[in-house]
Amino acid sequence: MNPQLPLAMSLRPELTLESYVAGANAQLLQALRELATGQGLEQLFVSGPAGSGKSHLLMGTVSAAQGAGHSSAYLPFEELARLSPEMLDGLDQLDLLAFDDLHLVAGNAAWEEALFHLFNRAREKGRRLLFSASHGPSRLELELPDLASRLSWGGSYRIQPLDDAGREALLLEQARKRGLKMKPQAASWMVSHCSRDPRQLLALLNRLDHASLAARRQLTLAFVREQLG
Repeated sequence: MNPQLPLAMSLRPELTLESYVAGANAQLLQALRELATGQGLEQLFVSGPAGSGKSHLLMGTVSAAQGAGHSSAYLPFEELARLSPEMLDGLDQLDLLAFDDLHLVAGNAAWEEALFHLFNRAREKGRRLLFSASHGPSRLELELPDLASRLSWGGSYRIQPLDDAGREALLLEQARKRGLKMKPQAASWMVSHCSRDPRQLLALLNRLDHASLAARRQLTLAFVREQLG
């Protein structure tokens, strides 16, 4: 194993478990906190559509594990799928492995076999495993039945979408992290009149960030309506 490779999959420091707006996902969030600190289940599987926050949760879990002194790596298949499956060799030396977007290699025999063997080595050593995908293990159309079976061993959670209050909280939290002063009425208006898709809302917030900087204005309801209405 190239010892630098797991470290090269960089984390985004703002994506922590604390900054995740849980909504109806409080039980999942608690399970991830326990996984990161060596408590609770040894394996978790998180599923949800694109934009539901899977990467945020996996990065946050790895950050929490590292903060607790556990060696860990965030491993997104969006990047890994371009590499050889041999890069998994030796990763069982780490305390926690978090594999993001597993569906991207479903049906790839070489990757599935490499994951199967890594899974066995990691479990034999008591390592902790975290997976995310668009769907749960039974719906991934994996070619290797034994891998599908092992992915079902631990806890499995489906990310529940945010309600309107959660979407507003997400906007306010992201604005705060950007150093923006956003009025709650402005966040409420965006959810009601612009979009309920978290990714689109954050894209609009990025647009407002640039506009407020140029105009030297706070994100009041009047300013937001002027920019987006």
